[in-house]
Formats: sequence, structure tokens, C-alpha cells
Amino acid sequence: MRLRFLGSTSEAGACPSLYETDRGTIVVQGLHVTDPVTLADLRHVLDGETAVEVPRELLVDIARRVLPSD
Repeated sequence: MRLRFLGSTSEAGACPSLYETDRGTIVVQGLHVTDPVTLADLRHVLDGETAVEVPRELLVDIARRVLPSD
């Protein structure tokens, strides 16, 4: 799988960041959620899956730039 950097809200270009894959999916780089109470709120977590936290504004900004406008 290859990644194409879409953007970040970090001034240093580190996490949190979003990437588009050559498989038509999105990879999210962010802080690993470790709080047990928060993790208990997740649904249907499969083996090998994890949760990461990213700012809402990152998703909104990338959506505005990447998705076609009507």
C-alpha cells in the first residue's frame, strides 16, 4: 500500500495527519486513544484495530480540499 499525504493541522507536519492510499482508503495518523473508559464506548472493534484522535478541523479542511464540490 502506498500513501499520499493529504494534510495536517500540525505546524511541524507530524501528527495528526491524513493520507490517501492507492487502495482508495484513508489512513489517519493521530494520538493513540488509551483511556479505558473512552475505549469502552467504541463499537465492534476487530482484532488489529485501534482508535486514534484527530481534530475535527483536520477532517473538515481535508474534505473541503479533496471532495468535489456540488
